[in-house]
Amino acid sequence: MAIQSGRKVQIKQKVRDARSRWLEMAAQNAQNNLRSFLAGKQTMAGRLESLRRALDLETIPSRMECFDISHSSGEATVASCVVFDGNGARKADYRKFNIKDIAAGDDYAAMQQALERRYRRLASGEGQLPDILFIDGGKGQVAQARQVLATHDITSVKVVGIAKGTTRKAGFETLIDADSGAEMRLRGDHPGLHLIQQIRDEAHRFAISGHRGQRAKARKQSLLEDIPGVGAKRRRDLLRHFGSAKAIENASVEELAKIKGISGAIAHAIYDHLHTIND
Repeated sequence: MAIQSGRKVQIKQKVRDARSRWLEMAAQNAQNNLRSFLAGKQTMAGRLESLRRALDLETIPSRMECFDISHSSGEATVASCVVFDGNGARKADYRKFNIKDIAAGDDYAAMQQALERRYRRLASGEGQLPDILFIDGGKGQVAQARQVLATHDITSVKVVGIAKGTTRKAGFETLIDADSGAEMRLRGDHPGLHLIQQIRDEAHRFAISGHRGQRAKARKQSLLEDIPGVGAKRRRDLLRHFGSAKAIENASVEELAKIKGISGAIAHAIYDHLHTIND
């Protein structure tokens, strides 16, 4: 596709002085970036090969997923799914699952629900199955994963649990093979373990970010329930008009009063209530 700049463009090859130095810097930066990229590829390739040997796989895994659960005493439970391939993280393939209708703090049920929603779609052809499914958890969560995969007749995915050691420090993880139930500990400097830790930590980070977002959203919306004179209908009207509790919080008294059924006095009450709490 041709791109028009809208003005005359001059291309100079043999430049001097400052422009020559800029050109040298650009070339040097490009070379450094290329070296870093190739070094990263080599490091990733080495870690994948080490992982293949450690897990006794016939081929190097080309796609891996990891699930984690995050909540605060059962509040706003979110499951994360991160995806890695031979080039590292595939963030466009990440998924978050807002967990509903389970007992507060039931991590097994949360993991089962997230895996069921994910692998039901993958089994129907909506997406690519991974070679390895990592579960951030012990034998209970691993059992949930095996059950879900069996329900959808998925046999090509190797399930590996990542159980924290008693000290909960990096390097003391126990790997659980879902097929045999065998447990394995890799040495702290094992390249394959470093890759597993990277994937697990990314799943943990992604789950926490999703949980915090859900918790903040829930608390913002619950604030509307405590405003005198604002019942269910007015809350629905406000959310329908502004789109979110955050947008309501950012609205002025005049903007609030434009909503049908919201008088000037109620608009002031809403504004004062939200801003008093957040101040």
